[in-house]
Amino acid sequence: MNGKKILYGVLSLLAVLILIAAIYINSLLPIITGYAAKNLCSAVFVSGRQAEEVESNDLYFSFIKYTRNYIDYKNKCVYSHFLWGKSKAIYREGFGSTLVREIPEETLWSQKYPMGTGPSYSRDTIMWPLGDIIPDSATGIDRKALDEITEKLISGNGYKGNAYAFLVLHKGIPVSEAYKPQFNRNTRFLSWSMAKSFTNALAGVMVRQGRLDINQPAGLPEWKDDGRSKITLNDLLQMQSGLDWNEDYGNRSDVTLMLYCKDDLAGFALEKPEKQKAGSFWNYSSGSANIASYIIRKRAGNDSVYYSFAYTELFNKTGMPDVIFEVDASGTWIGSSYLYATARDYARFGLLYRNDGVFNGQRILPEGWVEYSLSSASASSGDYGSCFWLNRSREMPSLPEDMYACEGHDGQRIFIMPTQDLIVVILGYSPKSRGGMDFEMLLKDVLATVE
Repeated sequence: MNGKKILYGVLSLLAVLILIAAIYINSLLPIITGYAAKNLCSAVFVSGRQAEEVESNDLYFSFIKYTRNYIDYKNKCVYSHFLWGKSKAIYREGFGSTLVREIPEETLWSQKYPMGTGPSYSRDTIMWPLGDIIPDSATGIDRKALDEITEKLISGNGYKGNAYAFLVLHKGIPVSEAYKPQFNRNTRFLSWSMAKSFTNALAGVMVRQGRLDINQPAGLPEWKDDGRSKITLNDLLQMQSGLDWNEDYGNRSDVTLMLYCKDDLAGFALEKPEKQKAGSFWNYSSGSANIASYIIRKRAGNDSVYYSFAYTELFNKTGMPDVIFEVDASGTWIGSSYLYATARDYARFGLLYRNDGVFNGQRILPEGWVEYSLSSASASSGDYGSCFWLNRSREMPSLPEDMYACEGHDGQRIFIMPTQDLIVVILGYSPKSRGGMDFEMLLKDVLATVE
C-alpha cells in the first residue's frame, strides 16, 4: 500500500513537472519561432541572402536552430515552426519584414509606404562620400599592412570572430574594403543595436529643426499620472529613464517579449513601471530606444511625413538612400534593433559624427549634438553617452580614450577614433555566446598601420 502511495506521489510530481515544463516551453515558442521568421525574412528579402546560409550561420544556435522554416518567395513571407509553435513574417516594400501577431495580416498588407523618398542623384556618378566613386588618395596609412589584416579577418576568420564585411576610412577616405564571397558592397547588413545610434541622429535632426527639446518631459499621456511624467527624451537616449527593464536575450525577458511577441514595441515599453528616479540609474534598454522612436513619430505629425523624414533629412543627405529602417506592426521604426544598411552606409554614418554632424559640407545635426552624444551619461561610469558606447572607462585599455562606437548584439560595430581620424566598420555574426570577436586586437593592428 505504501509502495503504491509512493508511486502515485512520484507520478503526480512528475506530471506536475512536465506540466510546468510544457507551460514554460509554450511561453518560449513565440520567441523562438518569431526570431527565426523575422530574421530569416529580413535576411532573404531585405539583404538578398540565401536562406541556407542564414540558417547555418545567424540562426544556428539554441532552440532557434531546430526551427523548420518555409519561404514563400512569390508572396515574400516566411513561416517558422518549432514543436507546436509557429510564426509568420511578411516583407513589405519600404517597411522591411514584420511579424504577424495580433494585427490582421490584411491590415498590414493594406499599408503602403510613401513614394518619392529617393535621392536626386546617382551615387555611381559622383565622388565619395555622397557617391561611390572612391578617390585614389594617399592618406598616410600602410595599405599593404592593412591588406594583410583584412585578409586575416575576412578570409582567415582571424580575431576569433566571423566577419562578413570590413571597411576602414582614414581621413574620410575608404582605404580597405572586403567581403566574404556571398556578400558585396550592395548587401544590406543588419544593425542590431547600432540602430539606436541612428535613432539618436533622427532625434538630433528634429532638435535642429526646433521640433524636439530633449531636456523637457516627454509629455506622453501614458505617464501623466505618476513619476514617469518627469522622464525626458535625454533620459531615454542615455538609458537613464528609471523604467523597470530586463535586456537579457538568453530567455523570456522584456527585450525578447517586445521584439518577438508584440505588435506595438514602444507601447509595451511604455507600460513598464518606474523602478528608479529618472536620471539616477543607468540600465541599458532597447525599450527606451523604441519609446524615443515613438516620440519622433508623434512629433512628425503624420505617418507620411514620419516615414519620408528619415530619408529626406538624413539618409539622402548622407549618401544612404538604400537604408531600410524596419517598422513594427504598429508602424513605428524599431529604433532599438532593426535597421539594414550597406558597409559603406555605416561608414558614412560614422563620418557624419566624426565631422561634428556635417556631411559633404552640409550641416545635418545641430551644433553641439555630437558633443552631447559623446558626453557620458551620469550613471554610466563613462561607458555610455547618448546611444553611443564610450571608451572613457577604458574597457579597451590599449585603445584611445576618445574612441566611441555603435555596437550591435551579434558583433556589428562602427568604431570612430577622432585623434587618428579612423573609422572602422565590422559586420557579421560574432556573438559573445560564441566567444565574440577580439575587437581590441583587431583595432590595435589597424592603428599600427597609421603612419
